Amino acid sequence: MEKGHQIFGIRAIIEAIQAGKEIDKVFIQKDAQGELMKDLMKVMKRASVNFSYVPVEKLNKLTPNNHQGAVATIAPVSFHNLETLVETVMDSGKTPLFLILDQISDARNFGAIIRTAECTGVNGIIIQKQGAAPVNGDTVKTSAGAVFNVPICKVEHIKDAIFHLQGSGIKTIAATEKTDQNIYDLSLNEPIAIIMGSEDRGVNPSVLKIVDEKAKLPMFGTIASLNVSVACGAFLYETVRQRS
Repeated sequence: MEKGHQIFGIRAIIEAIQAGKEIDKVFIQKDAQGELMKDLMKVMKRASVNFSYVPVEKLNKLTPNNHQGAVATIAPVSFHNLETLVETVMDSGKTPLFLILDQISDARNFGAIIRTAECTGVNGIIIQKQGAAPVNGDTVKTSAGAVFNVPICKVEHIKDAIFHLQGSGIKTIAATEKTDQNIYDLSLNEPIAIIMGSEDRGVNPSVLKIVDEKAKLPMFGTIASLNVSVACGAFLYETVRQRS
């Protein structure tokens, strides 16, 4: 059954996926079994639907209804096609600025990043279907509604998106501490895509191997790490400063 931005019940979720509904994420009860659950797993994998295993308490919190061990969240926004978006932005005459989020999993961090992206004129945000934060109520709230103004693309693999951007003449820059290069020493006046990594691991090492540039923010404190949304804001506003 469907209610608001949720679908609960295994059969209802299967039917929604097969009907092409924009499912953001499916939460599956950890110990759930049965033939119908196996069917759901097959359908999700075939459609590359983002899912995770959670305790039954999490599902009970999501919905008071009989969920049968599965609750799906429906994205409140429509996702864009990457190739079409890149082509549109390149033809617009403006200097492209894209943001790639490499498996950022916290919905509030995601929302805060979207809000800053909207304020700094980001042309599009690229996320991976698997492992990314859900586009849910928390995201909408934290983004202050900016989620409806910034195009978001969901891709199968971040690396393929990077190759496509590079092939379109867009320089890719990874935010990472694994470099001696400071963000303030880079020219950001050309078409660029900034890659921000996950909260705990940073940008994936396999992604770092294929980017055009790596850059870090100077650190003077003892903690030596920033919240990802704050770091993202610093990178985006340095881009704005250089382009103003």
